[in-house]
Amino acid sequence: MNHQQMETAALVAPVTALEFLQDAFLLTGEGPLLTVYSLRPRPKASASLSVLQHYRIHGARPRGRAAVPGQSSATGTYEEKKHGLSSTTEPNFHDLAVFGGKAVRLVRLHVDLQGGDHLHLEILGPLMELQDWALDVRWLSGHKDSLLCVALAHNSALLLDVSTGTALVLRSCLEGCLLYSALLLVDKSWADAVLVGGTVFNQLVLWKPGDGEAEGYSKCKAPVERRLLGHSGVIFNISYLQERGWLASASDDRSVRVWGVGVLGGPGGKIGDLNPTCLRVLYGHQARVFSVRLSPGKVFSAGEDGACLAWDWAGGGKVVRTLKGHRAGGVRALAVSEATGDEERWVATGGADGGVRLWRLKETEESKEETEEAVTENLTDLKFPDHVMPKGVCVAGEEYENASWSQSKFVVCTDQGSVFQHRNGQWDILWQGTPDFQSYCVMETVSINVKDSTAKVNVCAVGNLSGSIQVFPISHPQSGILLTGGSGKIHSLIWQEGEACMCLLASGAEGLVYRWCIDVRLNENCSLSINANPLPPFLLPPCAKRWLLAAVCLHSRSQEALWVCGDRRGSLLLFQEEGKVVQKADDDAQADEGLVTGMEQSQDAENGRDGAGDCSIMEQREKNEIPELQLQPLSCLFGVHGKQGVTSVCEYQGLLYSTGRDGCVRVFRVQLTPPEKPEEIRKNSAGKTLEDREQLQLDVLRVQRACKGMEWLERVLFLPPEIPEEEGVGEECENHSKTKQSFRGEDLQADNKAREARFVIAGFHAIHFVVWDPVRQERLFAVPCGGGHRSWILWPSHKRVWPGYGALVFIKHGAVMASRPPGEEPTWAGRTERTGGWGLREGIHGRGIGCVCRLGRIDRTGNDAATTGDVTATERERGHWEVVVTGGEDTSLSVLAVHPNSGHVKVLSVITDHISSIRTVAAVKHPAGQSKPQSLSVLLFSAGGRAQMCCYRLLIGWDGQRLVPCCQVIQVASHRLDERWEKRRNRHKTVKMDPETRYMSVEVVDERMDCVLLALACSDGAVRFFSVSEAKHRIDLLWEAFYHQRCVLSVATCSLEDEKGNRYKLLFSAATDGKIAVWDLTEASSSTDTSINAAAPPFPCLDIPAHQSGINSVAVWAEKLALKQDCWLVTIASGGDDGQLTVSTIRVQYPGDGKTRGSREFSQISEAQISSPTQFPPSNKLQIHLHAHSHIPLAHAAPVTAIKLLTPGIMFSTSSDQRVCLWRVCSTGISHRRTLCSHVADAAGLAVWEGQMIDKDEGDEKRNTTFESEEEIAVWRGEGIRTGLETEGEEGGRFNKETDDEAKGGEPVKAASETSDEREWEKRNQTESDSVAKRESEANTESGSRDCCESRKKGEKTGWVLVCGQGLQLFRVRNTKMLTEERVKREKRQVNHRVVTLQEKTI
Repeated sequence: MNHQQMETAALVAPVTALEFLQDAFLLTGEGPLLTVYSLRPRPKASASLSVLQHYRIHGARPRGRAAVPGQSSATGTYEEKKHGLSSTTEPNFHDLAVFGGKAVRLVRLHVDLQGGDHLHLEILGPLMELQDWALDVRWLSGHKDSLLCVALAHNSALLLDVSTGTALVLRSCLEGCLLYSALLLVDKSWADAVLVGGTVFNQLVLWKPGDGEAEGYSKCKAPVERRLLGHSGVIFNISYLQERGWLASASDDRSVRVWGVGVLGGPGGKIGDLNPTCLRVLYGHQARVFSVRLSPGKVFSAGEDGACLAWDWAGGGKVVRTLKGHRAGGVRALAVSEATGDEERWVATGGADGGVRLWRLKETEESKEETEEAVTENLTDLKFPDHVMPKGVCVAGEEYENASWSQSKFVVCTDQGSVFQHRNGQWDILWQGTPDFQSYCVMETVSINVKDSTAKVNVCAVGNLSGSIQVFPISHPQSGILLTGGSGKIHSLIWQEGEACMCLLASGAEGLVYRWCIDVRLNENCSLSINANPLPPFLLPPCAKRWLLAAVCLHSRSQEALWVCGDRRGSLLLFQEEGKVVQKADDDAQADEGLVTGMEQSQDAENGRDGAGDCSIMEQREKNEIPELQLQPLSCLFGVHGKQGVTSVCEYQGLLYSTGRDGCVRVFRVQLTPPEKPEEIRKNSAGKTLEDREQLQLDVLRVQRACKGMEWLERVLFLPPEIPEEEGVGEECENHSKTKQSFRGEDLQADNKAREARFVIAGFHAIHFVVWDPVRQERLFAVPCGGGHRSWILWPSHKRVWPGYGALVFIKHGAVMASRPPGEEPTWAGRTERTGGWGLREGIHGRGIGCVCRLGRIDRTGNDAATTGDVTATERERGHWEVVVTGGEDTSLSVLAVHPNSGHVKVLSVITDHISSIRTVAAVKHPAGQSKPQSLSVLLFSAGGRAQMCCYRLLIGWDGQRLVPCCQVIQVASHRLDERWEKRRNRHKTVKMDPETRYMSVEVVDERMDCVLLALACSDGAVRFFSVSEAKHRIDLLWEAFYHQRCVLSVATCSLEDEKGNRYKLLFSAATDGKIAVWDLTEASSSTDTSINAAAPPFPCLDIPAHQSGINSVAVWAEKLALKQDCWLVTIASGGDDGQLTVSTIRVQYPGDGKTRGSREFSQISEAQISSPTQFPPSNKLQIHLHAHSHIPLAHAAPVTAIKLLTPGIMFSTSSDQRVCLWRVCSTGISHRRTLCSHVADAAGLAVWEGQMIDKDEGDEKRNTTFESEEEIAVWRGEGIRTGLETEGEEGGRFNKETDDEAKGGEPVKAASETSDEREWEKRNQTESDSVAKRESEANTESGSRDCCESRKKGEKTGWVLVCGQGLQLFRVRNTKMLTEERVKREKRQVNHRVVTLQEKTI
């Protein structure tokens, strides 16, 4: 079968092969795709090529330079002159033997030395398919011919001549068992080869395939020379280190064993020691170990737990490094390069999530490394003096951002009112307070710029019970000043950098927060002096525990600054400078003008204009021109973080982040809200009235929970974006660290919306202080400090960015402890080991993807300002991005942007709110987003296990800096069926709803101005109807119907409209009993009451037996008959576990009076009802009849998992047989058109849509890197397909002719009965179907379908097919001319269908 116009645009699959090439290139295998990454000067992708057709690549073996012929390849290359490559005595190419499955192929990697790092992959010959699975391939270096030694899965070896593609020798082992892994050790000849196999019996066997007959298929089997016993599980991988004589094996029993076997292979084919011994048994992985590699001093292993462990051989086999970075699913491939002159080596890992990560390690530093477990056990006591008790600890010595750990100084306050500093390994007293500072004091430190100087100085503030605050420089304690914050206890001190100075906030008694602007100056005698100018205090709302724990200052283009604070009661408060006072109530100037919300920033921040407001207030206060003012909050989110308090508030890239002791991180923003009613008025304290206008308000966008048991969160630390530096984002992380805050940093473009950053969470988990990554669900740092309720500092703390390493200093049992000695610098190389290394390719879901939904496309006109100057940045300006959302078994939702022209996949956001696997997603696109090609506004619904449903608002725009789309996630609402049960007081006395209830499918029934109506298929046999209100942030269950009494697998909807504009809604539900129920939801969807008691559950109108087992997917579309204005034909296509594809057609007739309130006609087709008396429904009833039925019994070789429509009558189906089939449905039945072979295993989700046709030359030019030689791979391209451009009459005539031929051939079409009336009705129905003049359809496609006539008017279109399962694959389907007659005849022979037409009966 030819597939010329069907090609892969993007592929994300588990990485199954990794291989380094001379420490300069990295080869990766992902499905059949071979990708080459250039490692110097920086790692980046350089070339890609599809090599093995339908097989996965499991390895790529480079040929030694000594064996490469100088003039040409042994197989003969083609297109060599086309690329301008000439052979020399020093060839600039590498020949590779790529293998996987039952195939081997030769590929040449050309390195353009004149063009720098330009790489080009070229296929050197046809695909060589074997009779068995290839486990390992090695080149024989002693032959001028291209000879390969191949290890096969049934414990045999093959000598292959790749120049002719013939097998020269095949030799089997005497122990003919199945191998899970194999390692070939070869030298110059076939006689020197030694094979090490890992058998299914958990053994390692060594034998020599070269002994015995030299040619042909040897009947004499080779004996086993050595046998290694010890593993209790199958062996997945084997590695050998020749210089040490070590053999390592990775097993299913979660262990790595290192054997001393001696010399293997080499001249003569040595088989090592007679009695090999096990030197080490390494246990450290939490799951199966998939890969192992050996270096002279280390053992590297990677497994299903997602970790790559480096074991120190000299240190007794301890783990010295843990390399993480992949999501769930584990590490499937591992490669370690040879050490270079600087004793550095590359370590690469490929995950099941499709990601590739790279580390650079030093051989000499590996033995000095400590694991995370070792860090938690080796705590350092800083030997604080015994005569005093430490109460609080702060860090000093971070005056500069590049300050090292050894330069950091610690400051500790005691119960005696004294302040000590740790310096050079000893404690020195800095300041001794008065008796008022004894028994209680709070302390905070900060680094302040000296005015009119570039120097910085550390300043310390200490508060006591009587309201006194001592502020002094740490270097000159005698230069301090005493401030007064009321007459009561100082609960907390907060340093916050203001616009023109540093602000000190002190929470005093009665909810007052006193503020000062602190600046440090250098006097004439070179001594430091501190000046404090008071600011209006904040007044907290009345509640218990009225003091602040966190604050951040924001700035707008107006002169009034904004303060966002978090108090001990768990509330978030918004204050504005002079924003709510009586004296300014009648000011005509709007305070909210120019407010910075999102990423809008002022260009005048660096010029100091924003600080004018604060300075004028201070000047007036010094002159006593204004009275004492108390600022009240403009907005309050009371108790949003529970009753234990807010621990931190910070701002990053235009959004605000808060943490609390409720285990949640909240992402929110400040926005303007319109008044509730324009005519409402309000009165201030002076009695004046003014019209209500837009107000400032805190708006929570989303809530992120940490891991289970981690309730005490302290702060969020941001991760730099994982984008290769060649795309122009390498400098972005540095810019964020250099700017004080993004609100007063650079001025971004107007189309650059606020985007949520990747962050990690720091807090307490049981007795440990933990840094937790919520996306990858792993611990990055842990110290056993004893839990919360203690003073602590995390270094580095000068900026909220997690560099991948850190140190914790804390107080425990009266001692000051540190996780690392102060004088010892962290020795891990750079910042890549703990944060996941370099992300060469971004991974998505580690486990299976169960559902996918297309949201839309983002177009870019290419008018960005300054780009990065790289080719990749220019390429990203061209073409468009397709935005999709996927839900997987790892309980996460991923918002992805796919660039079809380059194949790049960008993860925009990851949502981890679900507590179980996500089974279904649906989306409603905002109408306003259709007019803006650079933005999308989508309402997303996700549902899955534990009867949980979530709703989000996704705002997708264009990032002008990084030249990629960006996404902001706003949580709208969530719902669980057992929520009401959990809130009951006596719930232990009642029966809980089934906790295993799962939502299997979700469908949007109707979109209203105030809500969205949803229908959900549930595993407990119910069809549930929900109302989602975005304005009220609520999801309400309207009704539930248990008609099926079995698990409901799928739902679909259809909307009809008559000539008078009346709309009718039909719902189709399919269950595991193989039946499809038809529901009339006209009355339910048209009701204005969306409360819980809105309407009684409806009853199905029709029951269609479609399959013998469960129905996994349903697709629906409607056709309006031209001869009857009040009649529609609705087609229902379904696919089930029986592998059958069924198409049923129902006839829907409107009520005579056109009323939408009419009830349903119950005309179920069953034997009992057929024998019952005929009942004629009233004229105002909606009449539904089963019209026709056809099916293809073996549409797929496995259960059909998804069916989607491209256009009415053109649909795609997918199955776990890794096939995507294209079907044409017409009035007479189903015809198969094309089959796409997918590289995604366990296909579960499918999305199809239409797009504009891309010019062929332009598209090929854009894709010349990723799929450069796809014309050589038959699976990728072939003849085109039709996507609804041909008329129904042409297709119908062709199908009728085919049916007649089959009838003549002895395969007549079976009908329900053979009466003449039915045959006459069938002819009349065929006439009506063929005379379709107008198609009006509303189908359940993601992007909406176009009818055939419109498609022809607009020209040819490109179809897109996205398949997801164990990865995802995007296909581009191009339109072509009419199929040739030869192709049509071939299709006719492949059609296998049955058509059953039922006479309409009114029961």
